[in-house]
This record gives sequence, structure tokens and C-alpha cells, in this order.
Amino acid sequence: MIGKVLRGRSVAGLLYYLFGPGRREEHTDPHLVAGWRYPAELEPPLRADGHRDFRRLNGLLNQPHAALGPRGFAQPVWHCVVRAAPGDRMLSDSEWGRLARDIMHRTGLAPHGQDDEAVRWVAVRHASDHIHVVAMLARQDGTRPRHWNDFYRVREACQAAEERHGLRRTAPADRTAGRRPTRAEQEKARRHGRSEAPRITLRRAVCTVAAGTASEEEFFARLRSAGVLVRVRYSSRDPGQVTGYAVALAGDTAGAGGPVWYGGGKLAADLSLPKLRARWHGAPAGSGPADPLTAAERNAIWQHAARAAEHAGTRSVAAPPLIRVPPAMPPGPHPTPCTPPPTCSAAGSCARRRTPTPGPPGSPTAGRHAPPRPERACAKRPGCCPAPRSPARTTPLP
Repeated sequence: MIGKVLRGRSVAGLLYYLFGPGRREEHTDPHLVAGWRYPAELEPPLRADGHRDFRRLNGLLNQPHAALGPRGFAQPVWHCVVRAAPGDRMLSDSEWGRLARDIMHRTGLAPHGQDDEAVRWVAVRHASDHIHVVAMLARQDGTRPRHWNDFYRVREACQAAEERHGLRRTAPADRTAGRRPTRAEQEKARRHGRSEAPRITLRRAVCTVAAGTASEEEFFARLRSAGVLVRVRYSSRDPGQVTGYAVALAGDTAGAGGPVWYGGGKLAADLSLPKLRARWHGAPAGSGPADPLTAAERNAIWQHAARAAEHAGTRSVAAPPLIRVPPAMPPGPHPTPCTPPPTCSAAGSCARRRTPTPGPPGSPTAGRHAPPRPERACAKRPGCCPAPRSPARTTPLP
């Protein structure tokens, strides 16, 4: 049993397709098997002309997302397709409904017991071997749901259903299996008259060559002799060190005209260059085939050389100034250093703002400034502050 998660914009178009005849008239008896409410309450009714009326179901699904307004997702439709293996027995509606509720619970979109707060969703069955789970990414409590790693949670739900119903077991989603060709790759291979996608052809060729070689040089040489294009990737720190590779078919080109490259790790997890080196030499993945140094030692040597070169360049431009360390003071009580007031300048003149002398309006002394205040000598440490000056004498005007 496998599951696939898709995203869309319009739930009305998706419901119309799921309840319709399908592209090849493969949809038979479409109906709901589960939902955030009882399926019989959400089932789209039949109109007089024999077609379904989706207005009520469409309005109920869109209502929480419309309440979010600009805070909603650009693609609010969450669509999950779950299909059983061809040799598995036919599951009942209740068993499919239990799987759909388990999927919504594991993904966190609609946990058990939160039907009135979580997202609104329905599960449609129009064939015997699969169902479609449709949900709107908007919670009924006015918040946006979290759907991080939803694909892996769907995989866990499918594995639990396989064990519960005795179905064919599938591998877990541990990211070790080879990537399947996308629909675009399959359509492109069909247009060009290929029997399979280039990704599968390259994976088989690389696996065959890797199984019959014992060194890195022989591996690349046999790939090129087999008609496979090979591109080697070098390290950005050490230009002489090979860190990876990519392969391509001669007739498989992109829109710009160049070949479509596939990295070894993109074909399969065990086809990356570190994994192949570990297979050939029995060394840990990441170390070179005949390198006496480990990756950590090479990195330390490179950083030491970079620091030495940077230090040498800095000294050649300008020598750093010498820093004089003052001698340590003998132990014992020390007098508190005298600090000039922040309003005094370096020349000793007072920088305080002068205030006008008080006087009645119209008098000769009105508007004149008072003489500067005398500076006081430091009483804590003699000799550290300038001597006080005598105040300026002013002669009163007659």
C-alpha cells in the first residue's frame, strides 16, 4: 500500500473529478467513506438530471479557509491518494475509512477528538483498490495547520494498515530506496519512443558497472566505454580531490540543449561516490581510496594553511602596533584617581553654559552673562588638577 500527497488550489474542481466518470470511465460508484462528520451527512445529493450537487459540500470545506482571509495558503487543497497492491484483498468501506482517519491523525491535520477544531476533510472511494483523501489546510478554530513531513506520516499509516489487514508489506520511508521517475520524465520518454525513463536506464548501467569494478578509475572508464556520459565533480577546497560524479545519456537533452545530468546519489543511495569507495576499499564512507589521511586531518591541514597565508598577507601590508602593558602597581591602598569634570575641556577652561544674570527688565544688567565659576582643586590627590583661578572682576555700570 502506497500513498502520495498532492497540493491544489480549487477543491470544487477536484470533487467534480472524483465523483465524475474519470478520464477513461474508470470511476465506478463514487461515494464518501469518511470525513470530519458522518459521511451520510456530507454525501453530495443527486439532482433531477442525475448529476451531483456539490454546492453544500464545497461551501462547508471552503468556509474555514475563507475565514482566514489573507493568512491562508496559496494552495489550500491537501490531496492524498492511497492505493493497495494489485494482489491484496478488497478492503471494505469501514476499513478504508479507518485508514483515512489514521492518516489525518498521524499527519496532525485532524487528530482524534478534534473534529470541531481541526481541518475539514472527506475521503472519496470510486474504485476497489484506492481512495482519495481531500482536506482544506485551514483549521476551524481560525489557525493554519502544520503539515510538516506529511508524506512520511502517510507512509507510517500505510504500514500500520498493512500489518492490521494482512496486506503486502512495503519498505519504510527511510530515504534509502532509489527515486522513481517523475511523471514528466515518463511522458518525455514516451514522446521520444523510449521503453523506460533515462533515470532507470542510468541506474541499471551504473549498478552493473559498479558491481564489476574494483577501483574508481576503472569505474569511470567502463562507464564511458558503455556509452554513458560522465561528469566528475571536484572539491572547492582541494581542486585535486574528486568528491562526486554525475551521469547522463547521449540522447537525453534538456530544453537548453545540454544533457540531463543525474548524480549518483540521486539514482540510488548506495551509488554515491563515498558509498562506492567504501565498497571497493572497505574504508569508511567519505575517505579517499588510497589517502593516508582522514577527512578531519585533511580539513585541519587546509585550515592551518589558510590561516598562515592570511597572517602572512596581513603582516606584509602593515605591521601591527606594539601594545605596551603598564607595570603592575604594588599591593596596598591607592589614592582614588582624580577625574576632571565632564564639562571641562582639555585646556582647563570651563565649558559650562553661562546663564543670564537676574535683573529687572530694562535694567543695564539685563541680558548680561554671569562670570564663569571658579575651578576647584582636587582635594583627594594634590597636583592632578590645575590650580584654581581667581574669579573675574566685574565693574558695575553706573
